[in-house]
Amino acid sequence: MMPAPVAANPYRDLYIYYLSGRFRPGRDFKPEHYIGSWEEGEFSFLFFTRPNKPLVETTVSRLAGLKLLDHYHMTYDQWQGEEIVPCRIGHFTISPPWFAVDEKSADTTIILDPGVVFGTGTHPTTRDCLEALQLAVEDRTIRTALDLGTGTGLLALAAARMGCQKVLATDLTLLAARTAWRNVELNGLTDRILVAQGDAEKFMDFTSDLVVSNIHYDVMKNLIRTRGFLGKKRFILSGLMRSEAARIESVLADLPVKIVRRWSRDGIWHTFYGESY
Repeated sequence: MMPAPVAANPYRDLYIYYLSGRFRPGRDFKPEHYIGSWEEGEFSFLFFTRPNKPLVETTVSRLAGLKLLDHYHMTYDQWQGEEIVPCRIGHFTISPPWFAVDEKSADTTIILDPGVVFGTGTHPTTRDCLEALQLAVEDRTIRTALDLGTGTGLLALAAARMGCQKVLATDLTLLAARTAWRNVELNGLTDRILVAQGDAEKFMDFTSDLVVSNIHYDVMKNLIRTRGFLGKKRFILSGLMRSEAARIESVLADLPVKIVRRWSRDGIWHTFYGESY
């Protein structure tokens, strides 16, 4: 039986403002009901839980290079593509914070508030990464991990729960990094996980036993060519479609690494788990 929510979903309705230009209002921009902003190239998306078009219009008029192109209202479930409820994935129950956590299963529950960031755990690549993580931590020498493109922080949280003593989770998008850090706090793992915002390639040289990267191919093709990649004992590479996976596998074949296991979901999504020689 599905547990009943103990609180209201704070994101029940979303009001999204689509801007041309990069939205950089300054640190003092903290209006009521504002979730944050997301950049895609030269465009920005502002998220609110209440309508606030006049404020957005006023702010945009004061900042150079910005223009309000459109605005939308949708439910949170429409934005995420599904209802966000507790779900069992591998060894863990992934639960939003507005549902109660059974004390008996607290050790196997990950509290995840995705906000407006994608990464609730239900995507096939996330499931495969969690399975690969379990294989990795069975080797007791894997004590530190690097999670590149962490999104909501789910894989970093799982790595810490599985026994990694130190995890560095990174994301290029500031809103994602902030969301991941909130989830680290919700799970009481601030002593094990550090979250940083920045380009994945800049973090690859950080020392760790394991690197996890569920990320776009355009980023991954550069990551696996770095010296830091070869310094990791184990790697998990995911988020790859079929042709992309073939190109990554071709590069790996010329490196001193071995693919231990691979996953293919519906012939579309591919994940590699491997080790360095």
